[in-house]
Amino acid sequence: MSTFMSVFASLVEHIADLLDPLFHASATAAAIVLFTAFVRLLVHPLSRASARGQRQRAKLQPRIAELRKKHKKSPEKLQKAIMELHKEEKVSPLSGCLPSLFQLPAFFLLYHLFSNGSIGGEPNALLGHTLGAAPLGGRFKDALADGGLFGAQGVVYLVLFAIVATVASFNYARTKRQMAAQPMLPAAADGPQAPGAGAMASMTKIMPLMSFMTVFTVGFVPLAAALYVVTSTTWSAVERAVLYRDMPSAAALATAAVGVPPAL
Repeated sequence: MSTFMSVFASLVEHIADLLDPLFHASATAAAIVLFTAFVRLLVHPLSRASARGQRQRAKLQPRIAELRKKHKKSPEKLQKAIMELHKEEKVSPLSGCLPSLFQLPAFFLLYHLFSNGSIGGEPNALLGHTLGAAPLGGRFKDALADGGLFGAQGVVYLVLFAIVATVASFNYARTKRQMAAQPMLPAAADGPQAPGAGAMASMTKIMPLMSFMTVFTVGFVPLAAALYVVTSTTWSAVERAVLYRDMPSAAALATAAVGVPPAL
């Protein structure tokens, strides 16, 4: 692991050297943004596949409605019938989770790189690199201790918080529109609820607020990892706006069909 971290640290340093003529002291921060964009480009085919999957699930809604009517008194048979329908149509109910899952290794890699004081037995020189006045290995609490919220370091975090709050607000409004456009299908009046129906009803109320969890993430992780989160979240918001522009109720349809919350 230490060897791999050393290789990754060298890669970040080389990219920063290439960007130094343009970004100078913030070249390493720019390298992290570029690295994040590269990861998102690699994951983009999965995002497109997820969008196609949501379209396919949307087309299955009339058939799922028929299954609900047919098995209204047997939630177990309903669940099995829906799973068989997805298998028959080759639709994966988990496709929407894949883009987020494949990004986790990159995020944790940056997190560990900028949390360790040494790499391969040598002092971690990357910790001294900065974005503005804030060190990439520092955290929000360190900025508060050095000049306060409106100090030189605190201002860097205020800008990041402003960006993620804006993106979260955009995601919140989009998710609320999706939920309103296609509410969850109700359970049959004379039969029991489908498995997990009550939990999913609660989830649909909470889901729009989950976008704002990014704000807390930025406040607790090293600044380098926070940059990854800010860049990736902004990319995701734009990407989903484009991929789902003709599917105003795609996420809600997926939720109603399979009980899996859409990726934000």
